[in-house]
Amino acid sequence: MEYSGARILIETLIEQGVDTVFGYPGGSVLFIYDELYKHSDRIRHILVSHEQHAAHAADGYARSTGKTGVCIATSGPGATNLVTGIATAYMDSVPLVAITGNVATNLLGKDSFQEVDIAGITMPVVKHNWIVKDTAELAEVVREAFIVANSGRPGPVLIDILKDITSNTAEWTPAGASTGNGAEGAAGRARRLLERSARRTFSGADIERAVMMIREAKHPFIYAGGGVVSSDACDELKNFAERVNAPVALTLMALGALDSGHPLYTGMIGMHGTVASNKAVQKSDLLITIGARFSDRVTSRTDIFAKNAKVLQFDIDPAEINKNVRASFGITGNVKLILRQIMEALSAGGGPLGARETADSWHEDIALWKTQIPKSHHRETKLHPRFIIEETGKRLGPESIAVTDVGQHQMWVAQFYPHKRPRAFLSSGGLGTMGFGLGAAIGAKTANPDRPVVLMTGDGSFRMNCAELSTVVAYNIPVLVIVFNNGTLGMVRQWQNLFYDGRYSETTLDRPPDFVKLAEAYGVRAYRATDENGFTTALEAAVTGGKSALIDSVIDIDEMVLPMVPGGSPVDEQLL
Repeated sequence: MEYSGARILIETLIEQGVDTVFGYPGGSVLFIYDELYKHSDRIRHILVSHEQHAAHAADGYARSTGKTGVCIATSGPGATNLVTGIATAYMDSVPLVAITGNVATNLLGKDSFQEVDIAGITMPVVKHNWIVKDTAELAEVVREAFIVANSGRPGPVLIDILKDITSNTAEWTPAGASTGNGAEGAAGRARRLLERSARRTFSGADIERAVMMIREAKHPFIYAGGGVVSSDACDELKNFAERVNAPVALTLMALGALDSGHPLYTGMIGMHGTVASNKAVQKSDLLITIGARFSDRVTSRTDIFAKNAKVLQFDIDPAEINKNVRASFGITGNVKLILRQIMEALSAGGGPLGARETADSWHEDIALWKTQIPKSHHRETKLHPRFIIEETGKRLGPESIAVTDVGQHQMWVAQFYPHKRPRAFLSSGGLGTMGFGLGAAIGAKTANPDRPVVLMTGDGSFRMNCAELSTVVAYNIPVLVIVFNNGTLGMVRQWQNLFYDGRYSETTLDRPPDFVKLAEAYGVRAYRATDENGFTTALEAAVTGGKSALIDSVIDIDEMVLPMVPGGSPVDEQLL
């Protein structure tokens, strides 16, 4: 079948299982958008208000489902507007295919209107990118892109397509039947990538060495990260923790990988982690690190992090082994497979695990540390973030998906929302992208129409993405937005309070808009809450009717996120 390049792109996306793309049209992608119009019954397009949020929406779609998100933008500023979203996905290992148009072949490299080297710009924040200069190669490049985005450690890729490639024609053959010409090289590379991703990267001897370390430990502690979620290894994590009888701390990216009510769960670890998690990592004699990268927000001072422990590290990315913290032993591979192999070896060996089954003092220590919580002003202020978050979690139920922007509200949601299952807490971790939230919530709700989706955001973050309320209304995407409105850039103000003698340089947001009026201008039902009764009333009204709604929740300007590890301090020296 001979199709235009634009038609080949659409057919190949559908072939890859894509049902929704997020984007914004422009001159260099007009042929693509013409085909989207013709095939709107087969693939859905969501028009956002800004290209950055197309990338965030594709990201939210991917995080909440495990499928690959897809976004489209035109050349020049359209393409560069995607970069923050691409970098956000890269830092958090989210599979994403970004498609950009570019100028025609005869204009390339001539500083033409809206021309930019988006491949060069994005090179540091993608797993790979392609510039398509031959229509005959387009289908195989798209197929390869999906394999790369999902093989090994997931991440974003970018396909830059010259405009004339989308109008020129070529033969299109469904996947599995491609032969000959230039496409064969791409097809061969794709097959090799697939084979490599399925290859076993560790030996039986590696498993035995890890098992020996586990058996010898008296105070083991599990530190699990987003790799557990990416590899669908949450059941394996639970079974492993119970078999080893080891406490478990999760990173921000892993919240929900273990039910927050599980008795072995000690909470989030790191700068705003729990006392139990941070003390346990320092007191353990074996730190079992699963799909986590020893971020500076977890370790604080790497030279004394887990200072008493041997470090056993499992990660699919060999670059992460020994990168930030020296491991006593590391295994590279899919953590789901690693944990299964270790469980088999532990079961085959049988018997007690070292002296641990008689060392009840370790769990007694953990239980004591769990009781050490920071001072709460919960009953001293009219409306406290913890109340907002816990009431929302109870009202929306365990099927809900909580999305955040970045700042104090993000940490409060991490601390207080009932994280019951994976892929139900979506937040920008590695890049810390303010403005991530509403786009990601749109993507999550689009992918999960039957699950409640709530965006919890700060007034500073919401200013960066509030235009996407038009998208929410236009497509009837019923997202609940809760704004933690403290009239400031709260996390920065917290640092200014603690370390800069209260010099609030450019952090006080004593300016418009009125978020209730703004939401109503977009056609979103809106409420303002200043106390607990007002919030519960607003919440009940907001969740009824199947429409989007916003609650402007007024909280104290100086409410802090605690515990907190000051910069440069050991991770277990926390402000409470």
